[in-house]
Amino acid sequence: MPVFSLEASGTTRIQPGSLRLFIVSKPLKSIIFDVDGTLAETEELHRAAFNAMFENYGLNWHWDQAMYGKLLEVAGGRNRLQFFIEQYQPDLAGDYIDMTAKMHADKTRIYGEMMASGDVSLRPGVERLIVKAIEKNLKLAIATSTSRKNVDALFAVTMGQDVLARFQAICCGDEVERVKPDPQVYQLALERLNLSPDECLAIEDSHIGLTSALSANIPTLITSSAYTKGEDFTGAEQVMEDLETGKFDLSSRL
Repeated sequence: MPVFSLEASGTTRIQPGSLRLFIVSKPLKSIIFDVDGTLAETEELHRAAFNAMFENYGLNWHWDQAMYGKLLEVAGGRNRLQFFIEQYQPDLAGDYIDMTAKMHADKTRIYGEMMASGDVSLRPGVERLIVKAIEKNLKLAIATSTSRKNVDALFAVTMGQDVLARFQAICCGDEVERVKPDPQVYQLALERLNLSPDECLAIEDSHIGLTSALSANIPTLITSSAYTKGEDFTGAEQVMEDLETGKFDLSSRL
């Protein structure tokens, strides 16, 4: 199994028997997490919430997995909804395009209800890494295109609000003008953390998220998710199935 190890070294080297990546960087001071697909496999729940919202509005729209996979190329739920209406329901755009804010708010409410009653768990290795980072006094942050309500809902049914309170920066899509792949949400996280990009590590699951983090000059680790396997992750420090399988190791950069 590959071992991801961060050490202050000048080159990238592959050692026999395991994959060890060495990065030119300052000692690690913060880990910045994406949310959907990175902390948890939540995209299917989002898809179900959108479809339930459509049904509540009396619409015969339905996003199957193939359609939702295409729509995930557009970051941010409201942007995704607007894109869908413009591209796939142009005859109804005049009726619904100005309603996307309300429709997305209703979808967010439904998502929260589904999250509270459903069986949602963090991806393998995520909880272990968060606990270890807290033990090592690393600053934790979130940089996501989703809403703060969705972040709160996820932590409420996983690690709890007490753990979320340990995050020094929680930066969400409803706080920035431009969501991923724009770097604005990561730049906001760096500002709130008062750290430079090379003191941080971003953890993402998608090409869109990787582009956002790299545009903010933050080294990025990819844990590919159900909807992002096979995407182009050029520029990532390492790509792994998940943090558990990849045996992510913090110790050598602390």
